[in-house]
Amino acid sequence: MKIIISPAKKMVTDDGLAWKALPVFLEQAEELKETIQRLPYEEAKALWKCNDQIAKLNYERFAQMELRQNLTPAILSYEGIQYRYMAPGVFTQDCLDYIQGHLFILSGFYGVLRPFDGITPYRLEMQAKLVTSGHEDLYGFWGDRFYRQVTEEDRVILNLASQEYARCVFPFLKPGDHFVTCIFAERKNGKIIQKGTLAKMARGEMVRFLAETKAQQPEDAIAFDRLGFRYHEELSREKEFVFLKEEKGAERL
Repeated sequence: MKIIISPAKKMVTDDGLAWKALPVFLEQAEELKETIQRLPYEEAKALWKCNDQIAKLNYERFAQMELRQNLTPAILSYEGIQYRYMAPGVFTQDCLDYIQGHLFILSGFYGVLRPFDGITPYRLEMQAKLVTSGHEDLYGFWGDRFYRQVTEEDRVILNLASQEYARCVFPFLKPGDHFVTCIFAERKNGKIIQKGTLAKMARGEMVRFLAETKAQQPEDAIAFDRLGFRYHEELSREKEFVFLKEEKGAERL
């Protein structure tokens, strides 16, 4: 089983653990880097859809970017909500070995990352309208590369990625692929509602749960019961597992 997750916008450098390999799509990342380096500042800022402080930081990052030096393992590079709840920095060695064998991080800049691929901080969301290599956006640029890489050794996929990134794999699925998406939601006034922050928290906790229990198939995720979530069979389908955080048990964010 392979597990796919999204990256995070906020990134850091961390020398606590050594990186093991360079990203498989480093050539494509170099092409994207060079494309962004040619952009005037205002175009880069518009591409990133951020304020001046963040834009200046990332414009400088790309100007000085080296993709083979001073690298951090991908799993420690991202600092968003999902990664804080996953807390890979305190994983046991068994858990680290598990995610290295099962987890893929999908990136608009690097393509498909293993947890211990060495990367450098960047900003480039999958939905960014970056025109390159005759393509109007990153979905066109990457094509089916994400799908081919993720399914190279195993065609069973547990999807913990946002729609923005799952879209890089889902459209290319073939007969025989087993693709299961986990939905994390709340029941409010009789309605099932998904909230972005809560879902990110749950996805991070789910990765930790899968690593700690050494899950080998999507059905192993059904036992997940952290942050007040519980699997609901009556709401789930073969390719979609629904976990609800009930209204009474809701925790404050």
